[in-house]
Amino acid sequence: MQKKYNIPVEAALEVIGGKWKVVILCHLIERTRRTNELKRMMPGITQKMLTQQLRELEEDGIVARTIYNQVPPKVEYSLTEYGWSLKEILDLMCAWGECHIEKNYENKEEVLLDTSELEKVMEAK
Repeated sequence: MQKKYNIPVEAALEVIGGKWKVVILCHLIERTRRTNELKRMMPGITQKMLTQQLRELEEDGIVARTIYNQVPPKVEYSLTEYGWSLKEILDLMCAWGECHIEKNYENKEEVLLDTSELEKVMEAK
């Protein structure tokens, strides 16, 4: 039986909903990335959850996984053409998030990791 949605946004949320998928997509818009690189950029995600989210995005045609035949194996993730169709939505979500932070926090630098803090987190892992 074919799935029925009450409104179209339900279909979108089925594909990109949840805590991590949009974050993964935002990192992949910047460039193609390896699994460990994504893991370091997202300190709060477990390896199991990252793998699950990447698999679901791949199954939905949003992310492409490229496996290189070498030792040790190398796997990279990138957006598909269909995945790139989300760019405008993701850009708007980032802009809204920044406005939300500015509205609700006196100093956005206190709630956002700056580049050097993210690098420290990535080096520590």
